[in-house]
Amino acid sequence: MNESTELMDDGAARKDGAGRKDGGAGRKDGGAGRKDGGAGHMDGGAGRPGAAGVAGARLVTAADVRAAGERIAPYVRRTPLLRLPGERLWVKPENRQPTRSFKVRGAANAVGRLAGRGVRHVVAQSSGNHAQAIAYTAAEHGVRATVVLPDTAPELKVRAARRLGAEVVIVPPALREEACLALADRFGATVIGSDAFDVIAGHGSAGTEICLDLPDAGAVLVPVCNGGLLAGIAVAVKAADPAIRVIGVEPELAADGTASFRSGTRTAWPVELTYRTRADGLRAPVLGALAWEHIHRYVDDMVTVTEDAIDAAAGLLQRELGERAEPSGAVATAAYLTHQAHLPPGPVVAILSGGNVAIGTEAGQEPLARST
Repeated sequence: MNESTELMDDGAARKDGAGRKDGGAGRKDGGAGRKDGGAGHMDGGAGRPGAAGVAGARLVTAADVRAAGERIAPYVRRTPLLRLPGERLWVKPENRQPTRSFKVRGAANAVGRLAGRGVRHVVAQSSGNHAQAIAYTAAEHGVRATVVLPDTAPELKVRAARRLGAEVVIVPPALREEACLALADRFGATVIGSDAFDVIAGHGSAGTEICLDLPDAGAVLVPVCNGGLLAGIAVAVKAADPAIRVIGVEPELAADGTASFRSGTRTAWPVELTYRTRADGLRAPVLGALAWEHIHRYVDDMVTVTEDAIDAAAGLLQRELGERAEPSGAVATAAYLTHQAHLPPGPVVAILSGGNVAIGTEAGQEPLARST
């Protein structure tokens, strides 16, 4: 592994050739897009609507993100920024979180708020990482958790959710949402959508950390599944400095979010298309409706990357930084490698969103553990 630079909020390690980013936020005023049917038991905190029927709903603010950051501090790790040698790229390794992905930020905020209101059973559907985060934070708060995963989920992620105490239900990919709502009805449980209000606010804490550690960043590259991470980071970053460009990244084989961004209308792709990518954490067929409300207001651009670029980025992260990235976690770095000539001047931050991947055997995987 080559020598790399690590940066955290004391700013002790400084970047060179920062330059200033050009242009303003370039906020879009495109149509909000039509929302899908009933939300069922979607909640995610504070009695706000979940993934449907959110037109006119209150959006997450910088104050919500700050409050979430304080609330989740006992359950998450304050990840640094790592400089890729010889490049203007800084990587935020969210694979270092207790459940090896950024998802714990939003889950800790949502579960914590619900537990404080007396909720005793939560349900979520996930490709794997959100399920693990819900299981982990539910156990921390003494709340029962049931998670729905697709039958295509990596066995590593399924076993991890069970090990963390969740009841796991496996269904075909197209039935994830339906099964989740049916379980909520059956058990009288509360569904935590992966773009629920409190989930977005929790995810925004990563954006706050970036702006504290690298205030002269030119751009932040963010992986996109249903858009909760992108939405939260966009809120935090634009509140700190509207000139920093926030750019979502998807595999080109699962680019429903990019299609939505380009058209100005929230657009769904069939799961038969989105499930072609090996980035299993980014296969959602449509952006979450609440996430979309934030994305079309605050996000500057969306780009796509090839499967080969994802593989190359994962290998680079391992070789140069010693960081294990699952395919979904490597897409932001892949976007830097692919599109760097078109990125604004100054440092670029890529979110390494997760590292739940087995290399050789799973014996080398460190146990999921409580943050300290």
